[in-house]
Amino acid sequence: MSPWHIAAIFAAGIAAGTINTVVGSGTLITFPTLLAFGFAPVTANVSNTVGLVPGSLSGAVGYRRELDGQGERVVTLALAAACGGILGAILLLVLPASAFKAIVPFFIGLALVLILLQKQINRVLGKHRRGAGQKVSPGALAGTFLTGIYGGYFGAAQGILMLSVLGLTIDDRLQRLNAVKVVTAGVTNLIAGVVFVFAAHVAWGPAGLIAGGSIIGGVLGARFGRRLPPAALRALIVLVGIVAIWRLV
Repeated sequence: MSPWHIAAIFAAGIAAGTINTVVGSGTLITFPTLLAFGFAPVTANVSNTVGLVPGSLSGAVGYRRELDGQGERVVTLALAAACGGILGAILLLVLPASAFKAIVPFFIGLALVLILLQKQINRVLGKHRRGAGQKVSPGALAGTFLTGIYGGYFGAAQGILMLSVLGLTIDDRLQRLNAVKVVTAGVTNLIAGVVFVFAAHVAWGPAGLIAGGSIIGGVLGARFGRRLPPAALRALIVLVGIVAIWRLV
């Protein structure tokens, strides 16, 4: 890799770590970056998943105050996310690469629609936030499991899907639910990443650069992410997502 490639992938990791902590669509930054530098789609996805794991950890540490008192809830949902992540990772490995190239543009398009509808989603979530509690409903478990499958297979906008599931099935403040989202998405990436390390080709150089950048981004997202202009952030993600679709079709 050239110095330009190294700098660009590292910067993409910072951006993705930040966005994943705040919103949950950082893959739409790192995945197209790896595609642009010539990596095959499946290799790019696998390496990206492995690389983003440390950023989720740093983001969770940054949200430790919001996670306080949610231990039982977090463990239960993390287990559901892990099971889904394993299944999603296995699907990525057993389905042909041509299927990934055919399916992922649809996933990216879905992610972009969710980002564009984020204000409406937040309004819906607001109507369901009435109080705190540890109870996890069957709907929350099922939604977390299905989101984990999606995250293990690809993952773009996994956080937005997860936050929607949590907001519609659990009564609590949005920031506390966002902290849970950071953990469950991180667990999905971690478990899928473990599968990929043993059963897929990981481009360790780019994965390491993304990992280093995502750690910084996770810290920045937890500390300063709420200050980012939402409209500008959505516009950037949509632009990058369109480029990714263009690269895949």
